[in-house]
Amino acid sequence: MTKGKAMGGLKAVLFDKDGTIVDFDRTWGPAAGTVIATLAAGDAAAAARLHEVSHFLPEEDRFLPTSPLVAGSAAHYGPLWAETLGRAATQDFFSLVDRLFAEAGLRHLTPIGQPKEVFTRLSAGGLDLAIVTNDAEANARQQAEALGLSPYLKAVHGYDSGFGSKPAPGMVLALAQMLGHAPDAMAVVGDSPHDLEAARGAGARFILVRSGPAPVDHLAGEADLVVDSVDDLPRLLA
Repeated sequence: MTKGKAMGGLKAVLFDKDGTIVDFDRTWGPAAGTVIATLAAGDAAAAARLHEVSHFLPEEDRFLPTSPLVAGSAAHYGPLWAETLGRAATQDFFSLVDRLFAEAGLRHLTPIGQPKEVFTRLSAGGLDLAIVTNDAEANARQQAEALGLSPYLKAVHGYDSGFGSKPAPGMVLALAQMLGHAPDAMAVVGDSPHDLEAARGAGARFILVRSGPAPVDHLAGEADLVVDSVDDLPRLLA
């Protein structure tokens, strides 16, 4: 199902990653189980505490929609994890978490639909493409490469790329400057309020996808376009 406004004059499409082009539950559910077990180092009580604060269901390998990990970065949930484990909330700890998730996430990487075909067709149509994610940049680049998306990307911005993290608009504004487009000639594609706020804060358009782990119908009225998945975009943005 699709609904929304005409998308004429569009020059660039900026994709959120998790829940938009990467299946959140199938990728990060199994990965989280591995990362939590590694950090807990055999301490069942510590693992249980991490499961609880992360709103993670280990028996199902999935997060509840209320999880701070659904839309947040290690900068957001890292301090909570550090406190839960009795560790210092340092950049070294956040980097460790990012590295563990990068390794486990790549092993379980599951795309939504056919993102390579989508990116191929949108790029051939003259649109500039980029990724704006609250994941670490290195991890996002690694996953984009594994999915065959790298040749079509003008940039990959993560929470640690120097432009801030969503819902702040820094990533989007930086791409407007880099690509030389007015913000309203760009659209952010995403599955969360963070994506909507980042787009609107920068003056960009917003395309809502229904493919993420949390309900999004309450955002539909604020989006310029609503689609079931990114597979719908080549037809609608042609």
